[in-house]
Amino acid sequence: MILWGWEGYPVRGPLAVPHGALTIFAMAIGLALGLSYQDRTRSWAFYGVGSAAAAIVTRGSSWFGYVGALATAAYLMALSPSLISATARLGKPATFGFGFLIYNLLVLAHVWVVAYAFVPGGPLLRERTDWVMTATMLFIGAGLYSANYRSTSSQRARERRKLTPARKIRSYYLSILAALQLLAASIAYLRFPPYNYQPYHAPDRLVTAGIWTVHFSLDNDMWSSERRMRDVIRELELDVVGLLETDLQRIIMGNRDTSQFLAEDLGMYVDYGPGPTQHTWGAVLLSKFPILNSTHHLLPSPVGELAPAIHATLDMYGTAVDVVVFHSGQEEDVEDRRLQTEYLAQLMGDSPRPLILLSYLVTKPKEGNYNTYVSARSKMRDVDPSDWDRWCEYILYKGLKRIGYARVSRSTITDTEIQVGKFLVGQPEGSDNIIPEERVPASQRFPALFRGEGVRGHRYHVFNEPRYFD
Repeated sequence: MILWGWEGYPVRGPLAVPHGALTIFAMAIGLALGLSYQDRTRSWAFYGVGSAAAAIVTRGSSWFGYVGALATAAYLMALSPSLISATARLGKPATFGFGFLIYNLLVLAHVWVVAYAFVPGGPLLRERTDWVMTATMLFIGAGLYSANYRSTSSQRARERRKLTPARKIRSYYLSILAALQLLAASIAYLRFPPYNYQPYHAPDRLVTAGIWTVHFSLDNDMWSSERRMRDVIRELELDVVGLLETDLQRIIMGNRDTSQFLAEDLGMYVDYGPGPTQHTWGAVLLSKFPILNSTHHLLPSPVGELAPAIHATLDMYGTAVDVVVFHSGQEEDVEDRRLQTEYLAQLMGDSPRPLILLSYLVTKPKEGNYNTYVSARSKMRDVDPSDWDRWCEYILYKGLKRIGYARVSRSTITDTEIQVGKFLVGQPEGSDNIIPEERVPASQRFPALFRGEGVRGHRYHVFNEPRYFD
């Protein structure tokens, strides 16, 4: 719910740590109300408050959206004891079966708002999270009506008499909730980020930047892959990395947050790109350098899937450097990709600062849209103009000295390799002449760990070694 309203840097809303503890607190308060005041929590006035909160979290952002999220969480937890009790009294398997059928339809619907380009009838739900939320609240209202209809005054009186001996047990439940809240607050305090992160090779003013499409942090065997991702990012000594296809804020993805895990374990600042309510596949920027400012963009996509971009300004050794993380549209949507190319070229060309583009472009080198990305208009250069074997991932730059480039195999983590570029801040751009590794200072070289067979299925491939430039 925090990511639903996230808007980038400077921070204008809650953070997962420490404010996630507030979400747990709201849920605990809601459950306590549901256990103690069932008659009030299943009132229509309370339902109106819950519906208004759901609208706020869907449409709002920053703290305003988060307040709606807290109220929604509290309302759902408060209502759950009444709905569970009413359903249990029916005792019919068909009730539970029908309920799960509706649930599965809603789960599909909240994915189709993003995956509309790949499913039958998808355009009907394109970018319609508001419809899905409205349907959810209407179904909750139907359940509330059923619970109230079947619970007459006499039944309620009998239930209260039955519950009188259970008040002591209820006090135990409330004590457990209080203990869990103290635990959540303690964990939030212990996990509070130190924000003292340092790049790997600060004395050289070196920046190692990478791009990787991580396929929702699920490996080729459908196991969660964030720990394997963490290990290879650390071993490659990436100071800045753009991750694509990262929107896990869906029920089928477990509502996980890979970006938070990686940021904490690797000691990096993190910016989660256009949030789940913006209906993209997601983009994430991780950085060892402080993020001074970031803006989230939805590039023109009149037909196909939405194209997200993060445009961030980082403090690299006292120099403001822009980094753009971008995922282009599909190959089939030619006009979408042309419009996105024009938009991004203008964005990069207008930046007065050095800039690194970490991207998924869907174009052949030196053909078609490539010549707009790398042009006088964008002022960008290709990290390796001689690398003809590319289609998806590209690294472009301007205003920095590019000294190295490598392509690292993916192992079984995803379906896309890692591309890495090395840059020196505060030096002229240099030439495209390839030089031997012996001419490069040892502290500026790529890790030898990935030579030959590499490690855990990751190795330098295509060229079988890194490339260095004069």
